[in-house]
Amino acid sequence: MTDQPIEISAHASLSDIPAEAWDACAAPEAATGRPLDPFTTHRFLLALEDSGSVGPGTGWQPRYLTAKIDDQIIAVAPLYAKGHSQGEYIFDHNWAHAFEQAGGQYYPKLQMTVPFTPATGRRFLTRPGLEDLGRAALVQGAIQIAEQNDLSSVHITFCTQAEAKAGAEMGLLHRTTQQFHWFNDGYADFDGFLASLSSRKRKNIRKERATAAAFGGEIVSRTGDEIQPEHWDAFWDFYQDTGARKWGTPYLTRDFFRIAHETLRNDILLVLALADGVPVAGAMNFIGRETLFGRHWGALEDHPCLHFELCYYRAIDYAIANGLGRVEAGAQGGHKLARGYLPVATHSLHWIAEPGFRRAVAQYLDADRRAVDEEIEVLTSYGPFRKVAESEREIE
Repeated sequence: MTDQPIEISAHASLSDIPAEAWDACAAPEAATGRPLDPFTTHRFLLALEDSGSVGPGTGWQPRYLTAKIDDQIIAVAPLYAKGHSQGEYIFDHNWAHAFEQAGGQYYPKLQMTVPFTPATGRRFLTRPGLEDLGRAALVQGAIQIAEQNDLSSVHITFCTQAEAKAGAEMGLLHRTTQQFHWFNDGYADFDGFLASLSSRKRKNIRKERATAAAFGGEIVSRTGDEIQPEHWDAFWDFYQDTGARKWGTPYLTRDFFRIAHETLRNDILLVLALADGVPVAGAMNFIGRETLFGRHWGALEDHPCLHFELCYYRAIDYAIANGLGRVEAGAQGGHKLARGYLPVATHSLHWIAEPGFRRAVAQYLDADRRAVDEEIEVLTSYGPFRKVAESEREIE
């Protein structure tokens, strides 16, 4: 099979690709349960497209890749032609500025990623057993599209560490950035997690949870059929408020949340703060096979510590109760460190057409990777967990 020619195609709509063929590459593990993450599934990406969150007028033009041998699709990738750098969370604005100052045209570029989703996951989506073949075909296909259309670059963001290693071996530039993740060390419950923290951090979290609980209402978690259409009416208001404050115009449309209720609600955990039964704040998470992904938060009322409770502590509660190994709490946020979330490296790969600019970016990334590694090491040393000496004192 591997000696046969591979046909690589770009598609302007995910509707052109059968869901079962896409998911056989994107989430083959879902045949026995949840996907590792729902973001590369056909249903999630199609919700972005059908809702108008990507497509005409958004700066995200779909160019989904397929690699086919005979009549079988062996690999796929979510690929977009980008007219800007918004909604990516791996920032290259300085690259664009430098390239255009030198007389180049940085946009459009190609982005292999899940739009608006800073969550680590596979980007080279292949049928099991065809990883090397499929990955090489997808990289070749993306670069070929860029070269044929005189595009400046290809960017593969929030890929896995294994993909980053393989991509670097193929000559792509490797970039690391940083997020904060919570790891489940086999805790029986939230108190078990608290017991692993230093005394001061433990007391602070208990105080924050008590403060949030006293906001004047109740906090509920809803998933699957427990989520009702009116919950999305409320969450849309939350999302608009946060979007307006952070980036001006929300990335997702109202239709995305309507479609999410129809096709994605089993993938979603909503945590809502209710005052007299009416939602006043909420956090939206996506449920993976091993990970809970915190994605969106918003509030119409300001209550102390409610953000920490809904976004971080309730996520930990859910992960422990459901045997999940980690919580990814999204981009940025050094304040997460004090709440049990540790710094980890995230990875991306880059191909740049212009040789001189490629060399300059490569030099920058070499230095930047060292700086990220050092920062992670320093931040980890300031983490909230008990040191060995403290543990021994408490045992004594």
